[in-house]
Parts: sequence; structure tokens; C-alpha cells
Amino acid sequence: MRRKASLFLLACAVFCAALSPLLRWYAFPRLARIPANQYQDMVLEAKGAILLDYGTMRAKRVSKVTIVQTLRGDVEAAKRIGRTAGRPVVVWDGLSYVQGPDGKMVSRIPERYIFDAHSQDPVHATGEAVDGDPVKRDGIEFKWPFLAQKRDYEYFDAQTRTTNPIHYKGTETFRGLKVYSFEQTIPWTKVPFPKVMPVQGITPESVARTGTTRWYTTVRRFRVEPVTGAPVYGEEIHQEELRGGSLLGGRAKVTAFAGHVKMREDYIEHTVALVKRNRTLLLMLTAYVPRGSLALGLLLLALSLHLEARARRPRGPAPTQTEEPEPVSA
Repeated sequence: MRRKASLFLLACAVFCAALSPLLRWYAFPRLARIPANQYQDMVLEAKGAILLDYGTMRAKRVSKVTIVQTLRGDVEAAKRIGRTAGRPVVVWDGLSYVQGPDGKMVSRIPERYIFDAHSQDPVHATGEAVDGDPVKRDGIEFKWPFLAQKRDYEYFDAQTRTTNPIHYKGTETFRGLKVYSFEQTIPWTKVPFPKVMPVQGITPESVARTGTTRWYTTVRRFRVEPVTGAPVYGEEIHQEELRGGSLLGGRAKVTAFAGHVKMREDYIEHTVALVKRNRTLLLMLTAYVPRGSLALGLLLLALSLHLEARARRPRGPAPTQTEEPEPVSA
């Protein structure tokens, strides 16, 4: 009986031990994926920013500038590109919409971002673009990979259409979460004008004929929850200038926008709560269940060996029963 029990426990131990790497290395890459139909928006604000008045071509300080970033998943495009690429992909149609304190548009820049659903590596396919211009991204954008590391990453900048390092700066606690801090600096770079200008009748082509150019620099910072790879906070010290040409009336340059852009408080709270829930689910696949399964497997193995050892232990000789002699009658 003990030997049967030890064999059963041994089988359970082997199952638990095999389940641990199976969850971590097989199930995790197949289950931890960005959904193709995901929709999310984010509101950022730059209070006390400097903004160009295109009517007078003079920069002035305003109460705030609002940036609304929207990401919408294109399911049909993801299926079509995924069949060609041979792996699950996500297609995000993004829009960065900037408006002044009066609610009027300052700029709108659409994007199409195509990436691997699990690793977040860019997938190059027809339609990958920024503001209608075809691009070929290298590195990440918007989101870090699952199980992000304490290292520098390559991060794509939509304004310059270039990829630059974003540096790991340290680990800290933010709203009860352990996060990694990253920072990227884009030096002053000549960038194209948006296809849609804030003044009717003015186009990038008409501005280009005046000889005026647009320049941009920024310092962007993110706090990233490493398990999900999701930024829970972001900010930018953002500056844009118009330089040269007849449009400026002889001036060398004029500030088009300057401000410290930060996530709005209600969106920070929403993002942190969402990341905490998703973090728990991912830890079930990567840590809690695999480690628990391995520990249970070792415990069952030890119990199985203990029972097997007891079953093999030699037993002492059985006590002999002496028969009493029958009485003899005289």
C-alpha cells in the first residue's frame, strides 16, 4: 500500500515540476499579449505654457495647453498583417491632438504603429506612418515589453521620425507600485510641419516657400511598471520654434510652443489601478503559480521518497508462538 502511494505522489511531483517551466516559458508568451481591439486615451496638460498666436506671429503665455492622445486597435488590419508576418500583431491608430485654452486646435498628428503583440517589437508593414509619412520604426513606442529590464531601450520619436536611446535612471515607488524611471533627450532637430495647420489656408508647402523652418527639442520622462511594461506616468519638457524666413518678419526665431507637459491626475489614478490588476494576472503566470508548483513538486517528491523508504525498510522476524504440551493422563 505504501509503495502505491509513493508512486502516486511521485507522479504528482513530476507533473508539478513540469508545470512550472511550462507556464513560464510556454503559456506566458502565448497568453500575455496586447489585445488587438484595445482602445485607450490619455490627457496631458501644460499649465502656464507659451504658445504662438498665428494671427500676430507672436508668442504669448496661456493658462494651459491640452494634449489628448488616443490609441485605437484595428482588428482587421492586425489579422491581415499577422497572417503575413506569421505571428500575432497589434495595429494601433494613434492621434495626438493639441488644443489651446480656447479649445481651438493647435496641431493634430495621426500615427499608425504596428508591433508584436507579446514582445512589442515593431513589425514593418504597409501603412506604418506618422502624419501620413511612411516610416520604419526601430525600438519601442508608447509601451515597454512585458518584464521590462533595468537597462536602456531604443525609443521612437514621432516628431523627428528617428529612434534614440531612452536611459534607465533608477527604481522608485510610485503610488504603491515599484517602477523603473526612464529619460530621453532629443536635441534641437529640424522637423516637418504638421499636415494640418491651425490656420485655415496655411499649408506646410506655403510655409516652406517662405523659408521658415520648424525646430523641436524635448526631454521626456516615464515611470514604467516593469511586470506589465506599462508607463504609469509620463511628462515632457517640450519646446518648438519657428526659425528664419520671411514669415517671421525679419526675426531669427519665435517660440511656437514651450511647456512642461504632464499627465492629468485622473488619468494617473485610472492607469495605476488598471496596471495593478494586470500586474497580478501576469505574476500568476510568471512567478506565483510556477514557483508554487515547483515548491509543491519538491514537497511531493520528498514525501514520495519517505514512503518508499519506509516500504523498503526490512521488518523484524515474526514472534514464534510456543505450543503448550498436552496433558498426559496416568
